[in-house]
Amino acid sequence: MSQYTSSSVRSLVDKYFSLQWCRDNLVVPLSVSPSLPPEPQTIKIAIANFQYLGAVGNTIKERINGLECEFVERSPEKINEILDLAAEEKLISGDNLAISEFSEDAVIAALQETNDGNQNEFSLDFDEFLEEEVEDDTSDLTDEMLGSKTQKAAGTVLIHACQTEVSDIHIEPKEDSYKIRVRRDGVLQKFLSMPTISGRQLIACLKNMANMDIAEKRASQDGKILRKFEGNRLEFRCSTAPGKHGEGMVLRILNSSTNMLNLDTLINVESVREQFRKAILANNGIIIVSGPTGSGKSTTLASALREKDNGELKIVTAEDPIEYDLGGDIVQHQVNRAKDQTFANFLKTFMRQDPDVILIGETRDPETAESSMDAAETGHLVFTTLHANTSSSSLTRLLDMEVPKYKINSSVRAVLAQRLLRRVCTSCSVERQITEDESRVFRLRPGTNIRQANVLSEEEKIKRKSEKTLCQKCNGIGYKGRVGTYELLLINKKIQDEISANRSDREIEESAVQENGMLTLRSYAIELVKMGLTTLPELKKVS
Repeated sequence: MSQYTSSSVRSLVDKYFSLQWCRDNLVVPLSVSPSLPPEPQTIKIAIANFQYLGAVGNTIKERINGLECEFVERSPEKINEILDLAAEEKLISGDNLAISEFSEDAVIAALQETNDGNQNEFSLDFDEFLEEEVEDDTSDLTDEMLGSKTQKAAGTVLIHACQTEVSDIHIEPKEDSYKIRVRRDGVLQKFLSMPTISGRQLIACLKNMANMDIAEKRASQDGKILRKFEGNRLEFRCSTAPGKHGEGMVLRILNSSTNMLNLDTLINVESVREQFRKAILANNGIIIVSGPTGSGKSTTLASALREKDNGELKIVTAEDPIEYDLGGDIVQHQVNRAKDQTFANFLKTFMRQDPDVILIGETRDPETAESSMDAAETGHLVFTTLHANTSSSSLTRLLDMEVPKYKINSSVRAVLAQRLLRRVCTSCSVERQITEDESRVFRLRPGTNIRQANVLSEEEKIKRKSEKTLCQKCNGIGYKGRVGTYELLLINKKIQDEISANRSDREIEESAVQENGMLTLRSYAIELVKMGLTTLPELKKVS
């Protein structure tokens, strides 16, 4: 690190990438060499493994603004060391607190300041994971650090959640305390406990930030907290509910960072990625992305729209909520049911505005479904989402909405079902050979090398934390981040015949596998295991 200063590295990280993106992809810019025009400057970038370039190379090229790129290989430990030093250079605006000041210990310290009682009542909670198992307020989130003790505590909780990639914060009242649990990588985990009075003050402060009625504690409320943090716009969707022991609150964090909006990054299996790209090149028809809530459907569709946006098309969206600012020539619209701006009504409006591509955030009723089909039949390309378990059951879902079979056959081009699996930690996981039993159950070739998550017990986490040997990337959970598993059903003549013949979901799926070589959610996940991106316990979630 002697030839690079942490401040210069941090400035390059902020200028071209983001700290979190560099951590996730084990990439760090080291320096930019001087040059004389017309020769371009060269940026030196360290990467943990040159094999990663296939996944992150295009993103790097887009962000370095025409600079020549020189790649050097460094160990994951060395890259994390450089990034840790660079992180310490970033100071919070308006305060002399470093980013590291928003650690777990800082969360407890900030909450303790709001309580005049026993400080020992605050404690971090650990979960034991087994390997088997609406006005736009654009103020900075760190401004809360300059307010009262309770505001500082609320700001610290939210900033810590943003830094550790939490998707939901659950503040739950118990008989004699409040508990905070967080959802990270799709799994709900214990975080900390606090006295009842501190819990009530924290919820009151968050309700005030969300423009909710602080005095109303006996009825459910919904609100939004809109803030900026490290240059990114964040939206916290807040919901309160009165419980047996008091008022509880859940915050959903919608991170509008567009770093992940790239099909090369999202879809790891090349054959599926290229088939999906070919499907979205169509000039008309419907592309459906299906899956449960929180399976990444919006991210996939946003990535597809950004690829379609070439400056020559009119692209419009109706979304609830708008999660990403897609930029370019894409015109986004927020659904507002109070003003009768529903998905179906937006679709009628769009048809009078000469669109080429239309995104309907969700098809949930017969009116929206049939209107989407009509739009597809009149020369428009329509993207939408459905809540369905598989790609073939999405077709049944449309039939349940009373969409005629002939409209499905003439309009639907492809259905992409998806799930999110936890990505195994690259810092502490170990490689091993698959066992005979695992080979038989998962139909993997004997001797296949796979990765195993290093999942620690609660006691081991506490011990390693005190010894400062706990994995800095995953905190002993064994997983960091998520990776998608996909199932792409292309609607060709064979599948159309199956639909017309009233075949079941299972029969349509079997036909797609046999005739078209479709990868199911399970078979795609097996490919991810073979790539070392996830583990067999995660595979079981889609088996």
